[in-house]
Amino acid sequence: SVMVNLSSVGRVALPLGLMTLSLHLHAREDEHPNVIFILADDYGWNDLSCMGSQYYETPNLDRLAKHGVKFTNAYAACQVSSPSRASIMTGKYTPRHGVTDWIGEKSGEDWRSMKRHSKLLPADYAWSLPADEYTLAECLRDNGYTTFIAGKWHLGDEGSWPEDHGFEINKGGWTAGGPSGGYFTPYKNPKLKDGPAGENLSMRLGNETVNFMRAHKKENKKKPFFAFLSFYAVHGPIQTTEENWAYFREKAEQLGIKENGFLVDRTLPVRQTQDNPVYAGLIKQMDDAIGVVLDAIEEMGLDKNTMVIFTSDNGGVTSGDAYSSSLLPLRGGKGRQWEGGIRVPLLVQYPNCPSGITCDVPVIGTDFYPTILDFAGLSLQPEQHKDGVSLLPVVNAGKGPERALFWHYPHYGNQGGEPSSIIRKGDWKLIYYYEDFRCELYNLAIDISESEPLNIQYPEKVKELKTLLDAWLIEVDAKIPLADPEYNPQQEAKVKSGWRTSILQKQEKLRKQMLAPDWKPNQDWWGSMVTVD
Repeated sequence: SVMVNLSSVGRVALPLGLMTLSLHLHAREDEHPNVIFILADDYGWNDLSCMGSQYYETPNLDRLAKHGVKFTNAYAACQVSSPSRASIMTGKYTPRHGVTDWIGEKSGEDWRSMKRHSKLLPADYAWSLPADEYTLAECLRDNGYTTFIAGKWHLGDEGSWPEDHGFEINKGGWTAGGPSGGYFTPYKNPKLKDGPAGENLSMRLGNETVNFMRAHKKENKKKPFFAFLSFYAVHGPIQTTEENWAYFREKAEQLGIKENGFLVDRTLPVRQTQDNPVYAGLIKQMDDAIGVVLDAIEEMGLDKNTMVIFTSDNGGVTSGDAYSSSLLPLRGGKGRQWEGGIRVPLLVQYPNCPSGITCDVPVIGTDFYPTILDFAGLSLQPEQHKDGVSLLPVVNAGKGPERALFWHYPHYGNQGGEPSSIIRKGDWKLIYYYEDFRCELYNLAIDISESEPLNIQYPEKVKELKTLLDAWLIEVDAKIPLADPEYNPQQEAKVKSGWRTSILQKQEKLRKQMLAPDWKPNQDWWGSMVTVD
């Protein structure tokens, strides 16, 4: 294939023969196209082999990339889970639907109970997906689709579960943001029955999706379906089988284990190495489950009439939580304002799509709602998905609309993130920090690692982007964090000093332990130790 520079915003590589074709990307209305949306949790931009990982193995995701479109500048709508998921469901930026932090985190004066002694009190936010949002699932259901979810929801307590927002069948979606019982049965999930001893959660969710597709084909031949396979993987606590751990431990040894695996970046230690054998095994379990779904699609002949989307709800975990992965050359990870926190993998495959191409146009999680409606040949809902555009013309033309992308996170991340708002326009990215009102300007084309702010060199660009960001914050009625009158800088400095020393030592020690041949994990999760009758 040939790389053609089609726009300053992004480029797309297309086989030569396709450049002259006006691709018919929409499914015909009489074909009743199906949609399978696969969402991973906390899965990093380059946690896939097709995105450059030499350590993790993802043959099924690679297969999806080979037969579809791989987006290299895809973004989640937030650096943490619930807000990003709400944006997928609504097609709106996070301040518009009000879910700006993961549901359950403290805000306002309650934040003081976290004993972080922060300078600001985080803004309040909605603790459930608002009932008046016309979700993607509701829209598809109202247009004759059978709607199904398997896995994580995390958009509110009972009364705001998937079935309250348009999903007719729910297998495993409820209040919790993580796998309450871990990755092996019993799951401690009121919406998912426990499986046979040793059953793995990711494979269970994959099988539930396949079972739904088979039953649907048998019972509703004329009716299309929307299946939302929302893995709990690869969220902590990270767990795998003894066999997977042993395989990836040996692989790490063959690749060469570095003496140190962490560096402190501003607030917390950040992992610098992809060599966690437990996390690699957890990825493999998810990829195996995706393989089961992709095999079933082909076997049932659904590939001729089905769109498959794969992405993640936020960046991979490089600090905080399980300190699972490294996303270098991207800086930071989940919860943080740099690229590692918001840039995510995105693979899209649909009938007649150009296969094996790479699209470099910046796109974001609000785009899925109009993309799916466009593919299905349904009327768009511009008043609902007002912050998204269909990706089908983007793939077709090789360039996107001239638009800026925005993020707003008026909170502290437990992975080290700071209250901030972000704008990306073209290759330029500006981060505005609420603690000290400073800006960081980066050019991602020349510095994808965001290593050196360019504020001094480009003061006019800082001014231009800050003006656009301010106007957007007013437009979406964004809530901002407030100064804490009880702030004590000495106490905060003491807390942060502990993070940089004791946590660093603890994580370095744990990394070496996991890579030791005689490592034994907690007995409560070693799934393969359970004997299957």
